[in-house]
Amino acid sequence: MTVLCVRFQLPPMYEAALPRLLGLLEEFTPVVEALPPDGALADLRGAERYFGRDAVELASVIRVRALALYGVDCVIGAGPGPMLARMALRDARPGLTRAVPGGEERDFLAGQPVAALPGVGTATARTLCEYGLDTLGRVAAAPLSTLQRLVGAKTGRELHEKAQGVDRGRVVPNGVSRSLAADRPFDRDELDPDRHRRALLSAAEELGARLRAVDKVCRTLTLTVRYADRSATTRSRTLKEPTAHSAALTRTAYDLYEALGLQRARVRTVALRAEGLTSAEHASHQLTFDPVDEKVRRIEEVADRARAKFGPRAVMPGSLAA
Repeated sequence: MTVLCVRFQLPPMYEAALPRLLGLLEEFTPVVEALPPDGALADLRGAERYFGRDAVELASVIRVRALALYGVDCVIGAGPGPMLARMALRDARPGLTRAVPGGEERDFLAGQPVAALPGVGTATARTLCEYGLDTLGRVAAAPLSTLQRLVGAKTGRELHEKAQGVDRGRVVPNGVSRSLAADRPFDRDELDPDRHRRALLSAAEELGARLRAVDKVCRTLTLTVRYADRSATTRSRTLKEPTAHSAALTRTAYDLYEALGLQRARVRTVALRAEGLTSAEHASHQLTFDPVDEKVRRIEEVADRARAKFGPRAVMPGSLAA
């Protein structure tokens, strides 16, 4: 095992702590890849030799230091590569690292649902399940030609390799991306698309308000939908122009959601992330001469002033919807 996938249990709206926590990981290895808003991958290949401890032992030290220095607990998955470490994280819990030892990859994967494999979306999983390939063990045992007929040549080959435990990914060092996130968990697994959309509206308005409060605009919006089985789907879209306008963010969020084509999906959480932040001062805005759009922007300005004076709850989520 050489790779850790760490998810810090940060309180909501506390993403600013992530760079410091990444610095903690970098005390063990320089090969750290940030996974905003609350996670990271760390390649401990050199650290295991240097410290004379294996990845699971180093994970315990990292957990203790995160608690002692920052009061933040974490869950950790360990594996021979990034894919397996990510999948191990799904079964981890605070205080116990879930590890996939080298040589046991196929045994670990065999009973996993096909949707648990990173990169397998809802449509691909549905296609495979229709043909009885509902677990990774069955996918690994299926002929490569069969998989390629079902999902395409390239995807079929990658799927076949991953199901057999071949992990060609690597940890790419980076910094925390300039981004803001807002998530909306449901009290119970939610089937109602109207409630999904209301949650997206609330998250988009929150992002817009937070962007305008720091005089930023975003270039990209990312939607993540987490399901009852703990799998997730993520989609991103580059905006026509950088914006902090809540209505534009909401429209894009709705478009991303509709493109998923969810039918009776049991959704646990929806999350939006505004990425590629730049200064609003240097952003251009194309005039539309649309009186409705101009009215909404004026309402936003009033709402922002109310929030600044009376606090974030001065304007209820969804109250700016046209």
